[in-house]
Amino acid sequence: MKRLVFFSVVCNLAVSSPLLAQQAEKFDQAMIAKIKDEGMNRSKVMETAFYLTDVCGPRLANSEGLQRANQWTKDQLSKWGLVNANVEPWGDFGRGWDVEKSYLAMTKPYYHAMIGAPKAWTPGTNGQVKKQIVYVKAATEADLEKYKGQLRDKIVVTEVTSPPKAGFEPDAKRYTDEDLKKMADATATPSARPAMTDDAMTAYRARIALRGKMAEFLLAEGAVAVLSNPRGGSDGTFFTSNGAPYAADAKPVLPEIETAPEDQLRLIRLVEAGIPVEVEMETKTKFQTQDLKGYNVVAEITGTDKKLKSEVVMLGGHLDSWHAATGATDNAAGCAVMMEAVRILKALNVKPKRTIRIALWGEEEEGLHGSKNYVKNHFGEAGKPTPEQEKLAGYFNLDNGTGKIRGIYLQGNEGVRPIFTAWLQPFADLGATTITPRNTGGTDHLSFDAVGIPGFQFIQDGLDYNTRTHHTNMDTYERLQPEDLKQASVVVASFVYNTAMRDQKLPRKPVTVAKPAQ
Repeated sequence: MKRLVFFSVVCNLAVSSPLLAQQAEKFDQAMIAKIKDEGMNRSKVMETAFYLTDVCGPRLANSEGLQRANQWTKDQLSKWGLVNANVEPWGDFGRGWDVEKSYLAMTKPYYHAMIGAPKAWTPGTNGQVKKQIVYVKAATEADLEKYKGQLRDKIVVTEVTSPPKAGFEPDAKRYTDEDLKKMADATATPSARPAMTDDAMTAYRARIALRGKMAEFLLAEGAVAVLSNPRGGSDGTFFTSNGAPYAADAKPVLPEIETAPEDQLRLIRLVEAGIPVEVEMETKTKFQTQDLKGYNVVAEITGTDKKLKSEVVMLGGHLDSWHAATGATDNAAGCAVMMEAVRILKALNVKPKRTIRIALWGEEEEGLHGSKNYVKNHFGEAGKPTPEQEKLAGYFNLDNGTGKIRGIYLQGNEGVRPIFTAWLQPFADLGATTITPRNTGGTDHLSFDAVGIPGFQFIQDGLDYNTRTHHTNMDTYERLQPEDLKQASVVVASFVYNTAMRDQKLPRKPVTVAKPAQ
C-alpha cells in the first residue's frame, strides 16, 4: 500500500512538474499586454519593410543596395532612440556586384520578350548582342567535346533539368493543428535536414565540377553569353544564384542570364526541331572592388540594472538578399520584424535590466558570414569562450519568410522548454503555441548555437516561401502579410523583453567540441 501511495505521489509530481515550472517562470503580464497593443494597433512594420525592399532595392552581398540598407537601418534605429548604432565590419568578404541594365528577348523566328536576370558576379555583354543560339546538353565533361568548334559567336542555352509541372496544391500553406502536433511530439534532431548520403555528395560534387569545366569550355570556345535555368521554377518564376565566385581574384566567366523555364524550354524545342533561333540581349553589371569587407548593423537599448546591464540579449535577421527581386520574404520580413520589436520596446519606454542588442547580418546568403564572424570576433569559438560570451543571455532569429510565428524551435535545449512554454501563453489567441525540440537549419541562429550560446529560430507558417518567393524573382513587397508580421513583432518583442528581465540568463546546453583528427 505504501508503495502504491509513493508511486502515486511520483506520478503526480511528474505530471505536474511542467506546470510547476511554468508557474515558477514569472514575467510582467501587464507589459506583454502593452507590447501587444502597440505592435498590433500602431505598427510600423510594413513601413519599415517598404524602405528595405522598394526604397533600398535588392541587397546582394557587398552591393550598393546592401550599403543603402545598412545606412538606412542604422539611421532609423538611431531615430527610434537606440544607442551605439553602427555599421560594423566583420572581416573580408569579396567583390560587390550590381546590375545596371538587363534585357533579353527572342527575335527569331518571331519576337518574344523573355523573363530573366543576370547571374550574380557575372560580367556584362559590353553592349547589345543579337546572336544565334546553340543548345548545349552535357552530363559529363566528355559530352562537351561534341560541341567543339560550334560555339564561337553564339549564345549558349543549357538544359532545364527541372521543367515545370502542373500544380494541384496551393502555393501558400499554413501549418495545420496536426502539423504542429507532430512538431511538438518530435524528438530532438541535430539538424532539420538529413545529411547527404555518400552517393548524393559524390553526385553533388560532380555537378559542381562539371559546371566549372563547362564555364571554362564555353569561354575557350568563344561563346558570347549563356542562358541557364539550373533550379527550375514555374509560371514565370525562376530561382536566382551566383554565376561566378565573389573573390577578388576570381577567374573570368561569360555573361549569363537565368531565365524563366517556360521561356528557355521554348528556345530548346525550336532548336531541337531544326528551326533557327536568334536572341537579343544586353546586360550591364558593375563590380565594386575598393572595399572588400562585409558589414553588420548593430544598435542597442541600454540595460538599467547595475548588476545585469553588462549582460546582453540579442535579436537579429539577415539584411542581405539575392538580386532578381527585392528580398521581401528573404529576409526583409525578418529584419522588419526585429526592427519593429525594438521600436515597440522603445515606444513603451521600457527599462530592461539587461542590454538589448539588435543585429542585422550581412552576407548570410553566401554562408552565414556576417553572424559567424560576429560570433567569432565577439564571443570566441566552441570550448574557448570570451568573457563577452559569458554575458550573452540569448539570441533570437527570424528568417523563414512572412508567415506568422507559431512557436519556437528549442534547438535541443530542453532547459528552456518550461520558460518558453510560459512565455507563449499570452499568444495562444494569436496562434503561437508550439514548442518543438527540433532544430531548423540554414540561418544565423546556428552561428550562436555552434559555440554554446542559446540561439533560437521561431517556427513560422511557410505560406508560399518555399514554392514561390525564396531566392526567386517573385520575392517582392506584395508577398508580405501585414497581420502576420505584426503578430511576429509582438511575439519577438515579448521574448526579448522577458529574457532581458529574468534574474538568470537562459539555460545553456552542453557544448560539443569536435576532436581534432588523429
